Amino acid sequence: AIGGPPDVGKMMGGDKEEPDPDAEKKEAERQEALRQQEEERKDKYAKMEAERETMRQGIRDKYGIKKREEAEAEAQAAMEQASEGSLTRPKSSVPKGCGDDDEEEESIMDTVMKYLPGPLQDMLKK
Repeated sequence: AIGGPPDVGKMMGGDKEEPDPDAEKKEAERQEALRQQEEERKDKYAKMEAERETMRQGIRDKYGIKKREEAEAEAQAAMEQASEGSLTRPKSSVPKGCGDDDEEEESIMDTVMKYLPGPLQDMLKK
């Protein structure tokens, strides 16, 4: 091959390349290097995530927020405890205004009136 990359001649069917006796060793080293890079990358991200988690915890403590998993676990435990020995769902899970109410019932109109401005309430009462 006169011009171009040195292995163009080999690609054209010229001198056959000798199989590299160290090829297996080089491949193993390459795989090891890749594995090590992956390990370092994972360590780096694990460290970054740990730092973030520390910051998140600080914010949670400052504002009294519970971790999502903890809050869900507590809610689940409360539901299970409330429904223990009962075949129906716990009464607390029935939204106000649905199902059977023991409290004094409030008409929809009364509820709506609460949220209206004064002059509008007077108009509707007449």
